[in-house]
Amino acid sequence: MKFFVDTADIDAIRELHALGMVDGVTTNPSLILKSGRDIHEVTKEICDLVDGPVSAEVIALDYDSMVREGSKLAEIADNIAIKVPLTWDGLKACKHFTDHGQMVNVTLCFSANQALLAAKAGATFISPFIGRLDDLNLDGMELIADIRQIYDNYGFETQILAASIRNANHMSDAAKIGADVATAPPAVIHAMANHVLTDKGLDAFVADAKKAGIKIV
Repeated sequence: MKFFVDTADIDAIRELHALGMVDGVTTNPSLILKSGRDIHEVTKEICDLVDGPVSAEVIALDYDSMVREGSKLAEIADNIAIKVPLTWDGLKACKHFTDHGQMVNVTLCFSANQALLAAKAGATFISPFIGRLDDLNLDGMELIADIRQIYDNYGFETQILAASIRNANHMSDAAKIGADVATAPPAVIHAMANHVLTDKGLDAFVADAKKAGIKIV
């Protein structure tokens, strides 16, 4: 499973990239706002740092405006994936950009039917939102499984990009189900390394090393 980092924090991306933990980046207007920087400037810097797809989201809601905004975003770098919402106009914009050879990430997916439409429109990525479904006491992972089954049934090439990841369990669950990509905040990716038994074992090893007077260097 590929790891995308869901942030516009350059320092956080750089740290994870150095460890080989970054296959791409996803951004959205909320993350750009949090960065406090111009969208074109920060997106360009991310694209220069990361070789993989960098999702940059339109803010328009109608087709014509989405095409104008998406075309402008695509000029930033060759690895831009234009992010459009899963609306009818968004699907039309997806088809337009796909026909012109541009990567497209269709976001805010909450049903298998929506994912099927996005695949038919040629989306490069479909972004089902796990955490937001869980917030409504619905099973976000069940949606990932449903999309996986449908795409496999018909050989759709659209990649399932598990989004709205809230915790480390979401990452492993998405991997087991067969999501192609998971995008998560840096803190969640860091949390994947944590386990209480690892900490307990290290505490015991360190204590025993001190008792034994062990020195490596």
